[in-house]
Amino acid sequence: MGLLTVILSILASLALLMLLAIDSARLLRRKEHNPNGRYAPKALVIVPCKGKDIGLYDNLQSLKRQRYKNYEVVAVVDSERDDAIESIRAAGVKYIITDVKSARASGKVMAIATALQRFRNYDAYVIADSDIRAKSSWLQELVSPLQERSIGISTTFPYFMPVSGFWPRVKMVWGFVGQNLLENKNTRFAWGGSMAFRRDLIGRKDLEFFKNSKYSVSDDICVTMIARRKKLGIAYSAAAQPLVLTNDNFSQFIEWSNRQTSLTLLGYRSNFRRGMFFYGSEIFVFLSGIYLSLAVSPLFLLLFLHLLVSWKRGYSRAKRLDPAIVPIVVIIPFIYFCNLIVARFAKKITWRGAEYRLYP
Repeated sequence: MGLLTVILSILASLALLMLLAIDSARLLRRKEHNPNGRYAPKALVIVPCKGKDIGLYDNLQSLKRQRYKNYEVVAVVDSERDDAIESIRAAGVKYIITDVKSARASGKVMAIATALQRFRNYDAYVIADSDIRAKSSWLQELVSPLQERSIGISTTFPYFMPVSGFWPRVKMVWGFVGQNLLENKNTRFAWGGSMAFRRDLIGRKDLEFFKNSKYSVSDDICVTMIARRKKLGIAYSAAAQPLVLTNDNFSQFIEWSNRQTSLTLLGYRSNFRRGMFFYGSEIFVFLSGIYLSLAVSPLFLLLFLHLLVSWKRGYSRAKRLDPAIVPIVVIIPFIYFCNLIVARFAKKITWRGAEYRLYP
């Protein structure tokens, strides 16, 4: 082997060992156990709606049919003319019109703020995206961790259920990174599609920050920051995981994944360096494995050990035995890497027909 090949093999081997060490840490990570499930404060489930999501009626029905005695569901829309109104009325869900105005906040943040200001007589508040489909134990599983006073927010992360096609399957696997982030206490945040908090988390000053800060484009980031400022923890409830039906085409998936990454970097800038290093290492090891195993020795096929672990993890998270997961796991690091680059320089995002500026 030439000197450059030797250096390449050493660097690839070291990168592989690092990736395998991270894989081992994930396997050894202790699962969190929810409390006994008896904690059931009076709760309000707030569902911001805009447009008609896949299966919106069934999604709303799933929120109404929770095995939880003391709760109500309220949808929030921008106007009576919204396309979601028909499904909201058919599902028998009460709704209100957004009346909070802010130059910085997203439509979703203004909708949540409207409900928080109007309904102050609940002990716990739950934010639910209109595209989630929840099992009957979702609300109880999500609220239960709040019985511990050291916990400010309880959250979970969805399973993106492909309806049909290739790119919905890519979205399913792409979403597994969110589960990884939430399982780790060091990278955990409140996912706005399913999060719960007690009434005392968001006081008057907190609500102003929620509506008018430079982070007000994202409810996830604002609520997470409020909890951290109060030195309160974030609980992750895997048992509360909802489904999100998806039928995205290529352009819809790319827009969505870039937007999600942009919002993540808005609140957690260090994730750019961390992500570039991790996914860059995955790409480097993969490409090195191809070159070295073909040009030097089949022994370098060992560089694909991390890929085997990724395949195993992908199938363990998937709720279906889908052969498409094999090529998708291979290309996902390349997609993440590109998402990070695009997001790093993004100045604005488009979300449900509205354009929002990303404040530095």
